[in-house]
Amino acid sequence: MTKAEIIEEIVTSTGIAKKDVSATVEAFMEAIKNSLLNKKENVYLRGFGSFVVKHRAKKTARNISKNITIEIAEHDFPSFKPAKSFVNKMKGE
Repeated sequence: MTKAEIIEEIVTSTGIAKKDVSATVEAFMEAIKNSLLNKKENVYLRGFGSFVVKHRAKKTARNISKNITIEIAEHDFPSFKPAKSFVNKMKGE
């Protein structure tokens, strides 16, 4: 499902104008990105899941095709963990 399809589904189920729904979805996504990127804060949506910032330490890796060793810098990356109730619904429990 794409963002446009999500917006269409919200429009048909609520009757709110497409322009307003689109702006709301964009604002929601920007709020999550801002929290993760700038504030390094996790976002918890009860019953749905959590968007969390994870950290990877610096590590040494090998480029097999060139037969060289490279250093991969430490970095943060976003991750999503679904809520337990959501996972159970997906399993049919």
